Amino acid sequence: MSRRSVRLQRRCENAPGQRGRVIKQSNRRKVQPLSKLQCEKNQQVLKGVAKPSVLIETAEKRVGADCDAAPTSTDSLVRPSPLPHLGWGSPEDVWVKMVSREHNYRHSKSFMQKHPSIQPRMRSILLDWLIEVSEAYTLHRQTFYLAQDYFDRFMLTQDHIEKGMLQLIGITCLFIASKMEEACPPKLSQMAYVTAGTYYEDEILQMELIILKALRWNLCPETAVSWLKLYFQVASMSRDSDLLEPQFPQDAYVQMTRLLDLCILNINSLDFEYRVLAAAVLSHFIQRETSEKVSGLSGDDVQLCVDWMAPFVESVNWFGRAPLKDFAGIKEEDRHDVQTHTQYMTMLDVSQKEENSQFLTPPNSTEKTCTL
Repeated sequence: MSRRSVRLQRRCENAPGQRGRVIKQSNRRKVQPLSKLQCEKNQQVLKGVAKPSVLIETAEKRVGADCDAAPTSTDSLVRPSPLPHLGWGSPEDVWVKMVSREHNYRHSKSFMQKHPSIQPRMRSILLDWLIEVSEAYTLHRQTFYLAQDYFDRFMLTQDHIEKGMLQLIGITCLFIASKMEEACPPKLSQMAYVTAGTYYEDEILQMELIILKALRWNLCPETAVSWLKLYFQVASMSRDSDLLEPQFPQDAYVQMTRLLDLCILNINSLDFEYRVLAAAVLSHFIQRETSEKVSGLSGDDVQLCVDWMAPFVESVNWFGRAPLKDFAGIKEEDRHDVQTHTQYMTMLDVSQKEENSQFLTPPNSTEKTCTL
């Protein structure tokens, strides 16, 4: 019997009024029923976030029209595409589409002003934890960076989110990102498990719907790591190769991504476009001329970001080279794509000290002298 015949037979069996109606059983583990007290507690926690009135008009709202429209900046269109010849498409069309996403998927650190109870370090701690979860479940780097983008853009659409909600929002963003990027994403029960019983599966599902509505289902940005991977691929590929097959050395890519991970934990990284952030990272590992060529950005475009990144580079160098880890079930040629975790919070503190040391400390009032 063909597959079509089987589907038709099942449809007839499930039709209303048919004898022996077959009900398909779900394999998903049922969520444990909550007590009345737990339900009231969870509703109180989610109160205010689930209401449509919380969502405010922001630049993100305009993205719903067409995320792949032409970029609003003519500067991006005037510059030629840095992509090589592609056997599967026009390099100009691919480049314009990628840049258009950069212009339409907006992010800004100004969202911190909308949430008085949240401090920048809380975001750093949350993202560091998401990196740790990503490594535990061997998720791709792109999955984490999608979750980071969802989180920052979602917070930009909200007002007065309490700090107790950050873990729920963060793990839900990673849950959405894993379904977008992973072939075998973690189960809902696994996502709830890593919160150590703080949140239930139904709360993650409820928050998932809230985030998707707030982002208007715009879930395909060009992340910082996708730009970095593209730049490094173009810089490393031979003349006869294509973008589809990795050409760059894995070890060098891991060092770059560690610097990018550290930078993205800092709230000030949102001052820069993702492609500028990736170009600045690349310029610290290869010649500046090559970095400008493969990114399509001039030195003036990335110089501010390069200067801002200097303390993070010092911190990374102080901790030595990052190891290229092996993971069970991951092919050797794919292991560089798995998100890895290290002492990012310690490294962040070191970079903070490096940044502060760049400024001269004024002398004490007793040390000041006055010449007549």
